[in-house]
Amino acid sequence: QEELEHLNQANEEINRVELQLDEARTAYRRILSESARKLNTQGSQLGNCIEKARPYYEARRLAKEAQQETQKAALRYERAVSMHNAAREMVFVAEQGVMADKNRLDPTWQEMLNHATCKVNEAEEERLRSEREHQRVTQLCQQAEAKVQALQKSLKRVIVKSKPYFELKAQFNQILEEHKAKVTALERLVSQAKTRYSVALRNLEQISEQIHARRLQRLIVRRASPVGAEASPQHAGTEVGVTGGTHLGAECPPADTLSVLSLQTIASDLQKFDSVEHLLGLSDATSLNSDELEEREQRRGGQGHFKHHRSISL
Repeated sequence: QEELEHLNQANEEINRVELQLDEARTAYRRILSESARKLNTQGSQLGNCIEKARPYYEARRLAKEAQQETQKAALRYERAVSMHNAAREMVFVAEQGVMADKNRLDPTWQEMLNHATCKVNEAEEERLRSEREHQRVTQLCQQAEAKVQALQKSLKRVIVKSKPYFELKAQFNQILEEHKAKVTALERLVSQAKTRYSVALRNLEQISEQIHARRLQRLIVRRASPVGAEASPQHAGTEVGVTGGTHLGAECPPADTLSVLSLQTIASDLQKFDSVEHLLGLSDATSLNSDELEEREQRRGGQGHFKHHRSISL
């Protein structure tokens, strides 16, 4: 029941989020179409100044990306420097521990010193690598800024004239980025809901297989037990007609025991075509109680004085 609830909840969430995803995609396409149409109209009004000013805005975009890379490189360099300082402090502590006992070198402190020395070497390599990377991206950023300044001076007139177009373009880009982020988030939610749905469905399949396996095992056990399994095996060769009175009622199972056979066992036994010739005449004998058998044995003993043995094999 719990897995069914998980399956239903995941299914409902998939349907709900997919509906929201379709609406978000439709809104994104609508805004994209409207922005393209408005920008086309604006570009037709301004003329070729847009294409002339485009290198300036492209240089500004590259300069902004270079500035972001420079900031990331600076953070990596600061982290590498701090790790190098921490590793050097660890080496200093390990050296103090090793030098504390001059007579006997402690292997624990020696291992700590070796480990700290390796960390210092690794931190030093990372610091140098991050320093070189920071210098490289800083130089690229400076070159991008210089290019922006140069283009701004040479294209000042067309930049001012095409300013409305690029401002409108920036607004539409921001709106489209927001809708794109919303679409991406909804796609992630749909993927997570589908994963939960698959897990719940797989669990339900495993539970169903286990239930069918248990049912099949019980059915095999029931079909493996014969009809007379309730009777004790030691009664199979009991002699019934011995002189002196044989208690047949005590040897045969009572009627209550036969009545507790399950319907499944009876149904399975109906499919077995065993011979019943050995049961002829048994019903009359088994219906007699012990007193009637004793009385008949006494009358037979008075008339014939002979012993009649009849074996019944069940």
